[in-house]
Amino acid sequence: MMKKVLVAAAFAALFFAQGAKAQTNFQTFYDFGRKHFTTTLEGFHQDDWGNTFFFIDYDYNNRLDGTVVSPSGSYFEIARCLNFWQDSPVAPFSLHYEYNGGLGLGFGINSAFLFGVDYFLHSSDFNNTLNLKVLYKQFVKMDSKLPMQFTAVWGCQDLFGVPRLRFSGFVDVWWEGDKTVVLSEPQLWFGIGDHANIGGEVELSYNFGGLEFTTGKAFNVMPCLGWKWVF
Repeated sequence: MMKKVLVAAAFAALFFAQGAKAQTNFQTFYDFGRKHFTTTLEGFHQDDWGNTFFFIDYDYNNRLDGTVVSPSGSYFEIARCLNFWQDSPVAPFSLHYEYNGGLGLGFGINSAFLFGVDYFLHSSDFNNTLNLKVLYKQFVKMDSKLPMQFTAVWGCQDLFGVPRLRFSGFVDVWWEGDKTVVLSEPQLWFGIGDHANIGGEVELSYNFGGLEFTTGKAFNVMPCLGWKWVF
């Protein structure tokens, strides 16, 4: 199961504290709950009209005679925050639009289109950031009793005064049919030099990705250990 299936969080806030106009990074996680590896290619670009964020996940759990021989699924998101009024009193507000979709072994992850409003909060040095999003979410060929998604994305640089220690993550709430889905992935990273990071995340979910059927529980906790290389 993809690590970020049907996630609509945008991670632009994670890069503001680093003063980056653009960044691409590659992450590898071992998921102790699902017992397989996941890789993520993530990119962020900021410009005079806002910012663009994307990521592509691959899971590696397609096995032959006990050996992983190929990826078992992929998931893709791309999001744009539009803000060409950055010098005005309403600068914290951006228009947000986004696409989600993916594949698994023998199944598809329905495409979803989202649009709405993003509100950005930050400390004076941008070390602590928070994005709050209210989005209309429409799946292709899937109804929702409430076609909305609510998202919070946070980033805390130099946590507890420790240089290069970063706490970041998101929480999403959305609806699939009559089912309420909650997903959060808090991450902790420690930077080594200018490029390498070690750390991990804990996936906290409720009614997410079919886990309620495979584990028999609506609420699940999936710890992951990983590394990240910033290009």
